[in-house]
Amino acid sequence: MKFLIIRLSSIGDIVLTTPVIRCLKKSVPEAEIHFLTKTSYTSILNENPYISKLHEWGKNEKESLDLLKKENFDYIIDLHHNLRTLRIKRFLKPAKHFSFPKLNIQKWLYTALKINVLPGIHIVDRYMETVKSFGVRNDGQGLDYFIPQKDEVQASDLPATHASGYLSIVIGAALNTKKLPVEKIKKLTQEIQYPIILLGGPEDRITGEEIAAEDRIKIYNACGKFNLNESAWLIKQSLLVISHDTGLMHIAAAFHKKIIAIWGNTVPAFGMSPYYGNTENKSQNFEVRHLFCRPCSKIGYNKCPLGHFKCMQHQNIEQIGQAAKEWL
Repeated sequence: MKFLIIRLSSIGDIVLTTPVIRCLKKSVPEAEIHFLTKTSYTSILNENPYISKLHEWGKNEKESLDLLKKENFDYIIDLHHNLRTLRIKRFLKPAKHFSFPKLNIQKWLYTALKINVLPGIHIVDRYMETVKSFGVRNDGQGLDYFIPQKDEVQASDLPATHASGYLSIVIGAALNTKKLPVEKIKKLTQEIQYPIILLGGPEDRITGEEIAAEDRIKIYNACGKFNLNESAWLIKQSLLVISHDTGLMHIAAAFHKKIIAIWGNTVPAFGMSPYYGNTENKSQNFEVRHLFCRPCSKIGYNKCPLGHFKCMQHQNIEQIGQAAKEWL
Protein backbone atom coordinates (compact mmCIF):
# COMPACT_ATOMS: atom_id res chain seq x y z
CA MET A 1 0.00 0.00 0.00
CA LYS A 2 1.74 3.13 -1.25
CA PHE A 3 0.72 6.65 -0.21
CA LEU A 4 1.84 10.04 -1.47
CA ILE A 5 1.14 12.95 0.90
CA ILE A 6 1.36 16.38 -0.72
CA ARG A 7 2.04 19.67 1.04
CA LEU A 8 4.26 21.92 -1.06
CA SER A 9 4.69 24.81 1.39
CA SER A 10 5.26 26.47 3.80
CA ILE A 11 7.12 25.82 7.08
CA GLY A 12 4.18 25.96 9.47
CA ASP A 13 1.76 24.22 7.10
CA ILE A 14 4.18 21.33 6.61
CA VAL A 15 4.79 20.93 10.36
CA LEU A 16 1.02 20.81 10.83
CA THR A 17 0.81 17.75 8.54
CA THR A 18 3.03 15.64 10.79
CA PRO A 19 0.22 14.07 12.86
CA VAL A 20 -1.25 12.69 9.62
CA ILE A 21 2.10 11.13 8.68
CA ARG A 22 2.63 9.58 12.13
CA CYS A 23 -0.93 8.35 12.68
CA LEU A 24 -1.20 6.87 9.17
CA LYS A 25 2.03 4.92 9.63
CA LYS A 26 1.05 3.68 13.09
CA SER A 27 -2.46 2.67 11.98
CA VAL A 28 -1.31 1.07 8.70
CA PRO A 29 2.20 -0.25 9.55
CA GLU A 30 2.64 -1.85 6.13
CA ALA A 31 2.05 1.49 4.40
CA GLU A 32 4.86 3.00 2.39
CA ILE A 33 4.50 6.73 2.97
CA HIS A 34 6.02 9.20 0.53
CA PHE A 35 5.87 12.97 0.92
CA LEU A 36 6.07 15.67 -1.77
CA THR A 37 7.15 19.21 -0.92
CA LYS A 38 9.15 22.03 -2.45
CA THR A 39 12.92 21.61 -2.46
CA SER A 40 13.41 24.53 -0.08
CA TYR A 41 11.34 22.81 2.63
CA THR A 42 12.76 19.28 2.58
CA SER A 43 14.93 19.89 5.66
CA ILE A 44 11.73 20.01 7.74
CA LEU A 45 11.02 16.34 7.02
CA ASN A 46 14.41 14.79 6.24
CA GLU A 47 14.64 13.13 9.67
CA ASN A 48 11.00 12.10 9.98
CA PRO A 49 11.09 8.33 10.73
CA TYR A 50 7.54 7.76 9.49
CA ILE A 51 8.35 8.81 5.90
CA SER A 52 9.64 6.14 3.53
CA LYS A 53 10.75 8.57 0.83
CA LEU A 54 10.81 12.34 0.46
CA HIS A 55 10.21 13.84 -2.99
CA GLU A 56 11.24 17.34 -4.08
CA TRP A 57 9.02 19.57 -6.18
CA GLY A 58 11.62 21.63 -8.03
CA LYS A 59 11.69 24.15 -10.87
CA ASN A 60 11.49 21.42 -13.50
CA GLU A 61 7.92 20.27 -12.90
CA LYS A 62 7.94 17.80 -15.81
CA GLU A 63 10.95 16.01 -14.36
CA SER A 64 9.33 15.94 -10.90
CA LEU A 65 6.11 14.48 -12.35
CA ASP A 66 7.95 11.82 -14.32
CA LEU A 67 9.84 10.68 -11.23
CA LEU A 68 6.62 10.53 -9.23
CA LYS A 69 4.85 8.60 -11.98
CA LYS A 70 7.39 5.78 -11.68
CA GLU A 71 6.36 5.20 -8.05
CA ASN A 72 2.85 3.96 -8.97
CA PHE A 73 1.10 5.34 -5.89
CA ASP A 74 -2.08 3.67 -4.70
CA TYR A 75 -3.37 6.72 -2.87
CA ILE A 76 -2.69 10.44 -2.79
CA ILE A 77 -3.43 12.49 0.32
CA ASP A 78 -3.58 16.08 -0.88
CA LEU A 79 -3.05 18.43 2.06
CA HIS A 80 -2.38 21.45 -0.16
CA HIS A 81 -5.41 21.28 -2.46
CA ASN A 82 -4.83 23.89 -5.16
CA LEU A 83 -4.67 23.94 -8.95
CA ARG A 84 -1.09 22.69 -8.98
CA THR A 85 -1.86 19.65 -6.84
CA LEU A 86 -4.93 19.00 -8.98
CA ARG A 87 -2.63 18.74 -12.02
CA ILE A 88 -0.34 16.40 -10.07
CA LYS A 89 -3.24 14.10 -9.21
CA ARG A 90 -4.52 14.06 -12.77
CA PHE A 91 -1.08 13.18 -14.08
CA LEU A 92 -0.37 10.42 -11.56
CA LYS A 93 -3.88 8.90 -11.72
CA PRO A 94 -3.79 7.00 -8.41
CA ALA A 95 -6.43 4.44 -7.49
CA LYS A 96 -7.96 7.06 -5.21
CA HIS A 97 -7.12 10.47 -3.82
CA PHE A 98 -8.31 12.50 -0.84
CA SER A 99 -8.17 16.26 -0.30
CA PHE A 100 -8.78 18.34 2.80
CA PRO A 101 -11.39 21.15 2.79
CA LYS A 102 -9.66 24.54 2.52
CA LEU A 103 -12.80 26.49 3.52
CA ASN A 104 -11.91 29.26 1.07
CA ILE A 105 -15.49 30.52 0.85
CA GLN A 106 -15.83 30.69 4.63
CA LYS A 107 -12.50 32.50 4.91
CA TRP A 108 -13.54 34.95 2.20
CA LEU A 109 -16.77 35.68 4.06
CA TYR A 110 -14.77 36.38 7.20
CA THR A 111 -12.08 38.55 5.59
CA ALA A 112 -14.31 40.41 3.13
CA LEU A 113 -17.65 40.67 4.94
CA LYS A 114 -16.61 39.86 8.54
CA ILE A 115 -19.12 37.03 8.68
CA ASN A 116 -17.57 34.19 10.67
CA VAL A 117 -19.05 30.83 9.66
CA LEU A 118 -15.81 28.89 10.16
CA PRO A 119 -16.40 25.55 11.93
CA GLY A 120 -13.99 26.16 14.81
CA ILE A 121 -11.93 23.09 13.89
CA HIS A 122 -8.14 23.15 13.89
CA ILE A 123 -6.51 22.55 10.51
CA VAL A 124 -4.80 19.43 11.92
CA ASP A 125 -8.19 17.86 12.53
CA ARG A 126 -9.27 18.79 8.99
CA TYR A 127 -6.08 17.18 7.68
CA MET A 128 -6.86 14.03 9.68
CA GLU A 129 -10.23 13.63 7.93
CA THR A 130 -8.39 12.72 4.71
CA VAL A 131 -7.14 9.43 6.15
CA LYS A 132 -10.20 8.49 8.21
CA SER A 133 -11.35 5.86 5.69
CA PHE A 134 -8.15 3.89 6.41
CA GLY A 135 -9.13 3.54 10.06
CA VAL A 136 -6.72 6.27 11.11
CA ARG A 137 -7.55 8.24 14.22
CA ASN A 138 -5.70 11.15 15.79
CA ASP A 139 -3.51 9.84 18.60
CA GLY A 140 -3.58 13.23 20.33
CA GLN A 141 0.20 13.47 20.61
CA GLY A 142 0.48 16.77 18.75
CA LEU A 143 3.04 17.77 16.13
CA ASP A 144 6.43 16.27 15.26
CA TYR A 145 9.73 17.93 14.48
CA PHE A 146 12.94 15.91 14.24
CA ILE A 147 16.32 17.67 14.32
CA PRO A 148 19.42 15.93 12.92
CA GLN A 149 22.30 15.69 15.36
CA LYS A 150 24.51 17.83 13.12
CA ASP A 151 22.14 20.76 13.62
CA GLU A 152 22.15 20.69 17.41
CA VAL A 153 23.54 24.07 18.52
CA GLN A 154 26.44 23.90 20.94
CA ALA A 155 26.50 26.02 24.09
CA SER A 156 29.73 27.60 22.84
CA ASP A 157 27.78 29.07 19.91
CA LEU A 158 25.72 31.22 22.30
CA PRO A 159 26.73 34.03 24.67
CA ALA A 160 27.69 32.93 28.17
CA THR A 161 24.89 35.15 29.50
CA HIS A 162 22.36 32.77 27.92
CA ALA A 163 23.89 29.50 29.13
CA SER A 164 21.57 29.16 32.12
CA GLY A 165 18.37 29.77 30.18
CA TYR A 166 16.68 32.16 27.82
CA LEU A 167 13.41 32.92 26.10
CA SER A 168 13.05 33.26 22.33
CA ILE A 169 11.29 36.06 20.51
CA VAL A 170 10.50 35.28 16.87
CA ILE A 171 10.64 38.66 15.17
CA GLY A 172 10.14 37.48 11.60
CA ALA A 173 7.07 36.49 9.60
CA ALA A 174 6.32 35.89 5.94
CA LEU A 175 4.42 39.19 5.61
CA ASN A 176 4.70 42.49 7.45
CA THR A 177 1.09 42.64 8.65
CA LYS A 178 1.86 39.62 10.81
CA LYS A 179 4.78 41.38 12.55
CA LEU A 180 4.94 43.73 15.49
CA PRO A 181 6.56 47.07 14.60
CA VAL A 182 10.18 47.32 15.68
CA GLU A 183 9.44 49.90 18.38
CA LYS A 184 6.89 47.54 19.92
CA ILE A 185 9.41 44.70 20.04
CA LYS A 186 11.97 47.00 21.64
CA LYS A 187 9.44 47.93 24.29
CA LEU A 188 8.66 44.24 24.87
CA THR A 189 12.34 43.44 25.45
CA GLN A 190 12.42 46.25 28.02
CA GLU A 191 9.50 44.63 29.86
CA ILE A 192 11.37 41.32 30.16
CA GLN A 193 14.33 41.13 32.53
CA TYR A 194 15.65 37.82 31.27
CA PRO A 195 18.10 36.69 28.54
CA ILE A 196 16.48 36.89 25.11
CA ILE A 197 17.33 35.31 21.76
CA LEU A 198 15.88 36.93 18.65
CA LEU A 199 14.97 34.46 15.90
CA GLY A 200 14.27 35.05 12.24
CA GLY A 201 15.73 34.59 8.79
CA PRO A 202 18.55 36.46 7.02
CA GLU A 203 16.00 39.10 6.00
CA ASP A 204 15.45 39.88 9.70
CA ARG A 205 19.14 40.32 10.57
CA ILE A 206 19.21 44.14 10.33
CA THR A 207 16.00 44.50 12.34
CA GLY A 208 17.42 42.11 14.92
CA GLU A 209 20.57 44.20 15.22
CA GLU A 210 18.50 47.31 15.85
CA ILE A 211 16.57 45.57 18.61
CA ALA A 212 19.65 43.93 20.16
CA ALA A 213 21.39 47.32 20.30
CA GLU A 214 18.98 48.23 23.12
CA ASP A 215 20.84 45.83 25.46
CA ARG A 216 23.53 43.63 23.93
CA ILE A 217 24.11 41.73 27.16
CA LYS A 218 20.48 40.67 27.55
CA ILE A 219 19.55 40.35 23.86
CA TYR A 220 21.31 38.08 21.37
CA ASN A 221 20.43 38.50 17.69
CA ALA A 222 20.41 35.04 16.10
CA CYS A 223 18.51 36.11 12.97
CA GLY A 224 20.19 34.73 9.87
CA LYS A 225 23.00 33.11 11.86
CA PHE A 226 21.42 29.65 12.05
CA ASN A 227 19.59 27.43 9.58
CA LEU A 228 16.01 26.31 10.17
CA ASN A 229 16.87 23.15 12.10
CA GLU A 230 19.38 25.04 14.25
CA SER A 231 16.74 27.68 14.97
CA ALA A 232 14.37 24.84 15.88
CA TRP A 233 17.02 23.56 18.32
CA LEU A 234 17.18 27.01 19.94
CA ILE A 235 13.39 26.95 20.20
CA LYS A 236 13.55 23.49 21.81
CA GLN A 237 15.90 24.77 24.51
CA SER A 238 13.85 27.91 25.22
CA LEU A 239 11.98 28.39 28.46
CA LEU A 240 9.33 30.38 26.61
CA VAL A 241 8.65 31.38 23.00
CA ILE A 242 7.03 34.65 21.97
CA SER A 243 6.07 34.54 18.32
CA HIS A 244 3.97 36.00 15.55
CA ASP A 245 1.81 33.69 13.42
CA THR A 246 4.81 31.92 11.87
CA GLY A 247 6.35 28.53 11.15
CA LEU A 248 8.58 28.76 14.22
CA MET A 249 5.45 29.13 16.35
CA HIS A 250 4.30 25.72 15.13
CA ILE A 251 7.75 24.23 15.64
CA ALA A 252 7.60 25.51 19.23
CA ALA A 253 4.26 23.74 19.65
CA ALA A 254 5.84 20.52 18.31
CA PHE A 255 8.24 20.70 21.26
CA HIS A 256 5.34 21.48 23.64
CA LYS A 257 6.89 24.81 24.60
CA LYS A 258 5.05 27.60 26.36
CA ILE A 259 4.03 30.05 23.63
CA ILE A 260 2.81 33.63 23.63
CA ALA A 261 1.31 34.05 20.17
CA ILE A 262 0.83 37.59 18.86
CA TRP A 263 -1.73 37.95 16.08
CA GLY A 264 -1.96 40.84 13.63
CA ASN A 265 -4.11 40.69 10.50
CA THR A 266 -4.70 36.91 10.83
CA VAL A 267 -6.78 35.31 13.58
CA PRO A 268 -6.69 32.05 15.57
CA ALA A 269 -10.21 31.36 14.25
CA PHE A 270 -8.64 30.35 10.93
CA GLY A 271 -7.71 27.12 12.74
CA MET A 272 -3.92 27.53 12.84
CA SER A 273 -3.22 28.39 16.45
CA PRO A 274 -0.48 26.47 18.37
CA TYR A 275 -1.48 22.81 18.36
CA TYR A 276 -0.70 20.41 21.22
CA GLY A 277 -3.11 17.56 20.49
CA ASN A 278 -4.72 16.16 23.61
CA THR A 279 -1.87 17.35 25.83
CA GLU A 280 -1.94 20.51 27.93
CA ASN A 281 -2.43 23.73 25.98
CA LYS A 282 0.60 25.87 26.80
CA SER A 283 -0.19 28.85 24.60
CA GLN A 284 -1.71 32.25 25.17
CA ASN A 285 -3.02 34.37 22.29
CA PHE A 286 -2.76 38.15 22.16
CA GLU A 287 -4.86 39.96 19.57
CA VAL A 288 -6.59 43.31 19.21
CA ARG A 289 -10.24 42.35 19.10
CA HIS A 290 -13.26 44.20 17.72
CA LEU A 291 -11.44 45.94 14.89
CA PHE A 292 -13.86 46.39 11.98
CA CYS A 293 -11.09 45.59 9.49
CA ARG A 294 -9.74 42.41 11.04
CA PRO A 295 -9.06 39.83 9.70
CA CYS A 296 -8.20 41.58 6.45
CA SER A 297 -6.58 38.56 4.80
CA LYS A 298 -6.16 34.83 5.40
CA ILE A 299 -2.45 35.24 4.68
CA GLY A 300 -1.34 38.85 5.08
CA TYR A 301 0.04 41.89 3.25
CA ASN A 302 3.34 43.72 3.04
CA LYS A 303 1.63 46.73 4.62
CA CYS A 304 -1.71 47.54 6.23
CA PRO A 305 -4.29 48.13 3.45
CA LEU A 306 -5.83 50.99 5.47
CA GLY A 307 -2.54 52.46 6.66
CA HIS A 308 -3.25 52.52 10.42
CA PHE A 309 -2.05 48.97 11.32
CA LYS A 310 -4.11 49.01 14.52
CA CYS A 311 -4.02 45.21 14.81
CA MET A 312 -0.38 45.50 15.87
CA GLN A 313 -0.02 49.14 16.90
CA HIS A 314 -2.67 48.64 19.59
CA GLN A 315 -1.17 45.46 21.05
CA ASN A 316 -0.86 45.73 24.84
CA ILE A 317 2.88 45.23 25.28
CA GLU A 318 2.68 45.59 29.06
CA GLN A 319 0.22 42.67 29.25
CA ILE A 320 2.39 40.54 26.98
CA GLY A 321 5.42 41.33 29.13
CA GLN A 322 3.49 40.49 32.29
CA ALA A 323 2.38 37.15 30.82
CA ALA A 324 5.99 36.35 30.01
CA LYS A 325 7.08 37.22 33.56
CA GLU A 326 4.39 34.97 35.05
CA TRP A 327 5.40 32.00 32.89
CA LEU A 328 9.09 32.49 33.58
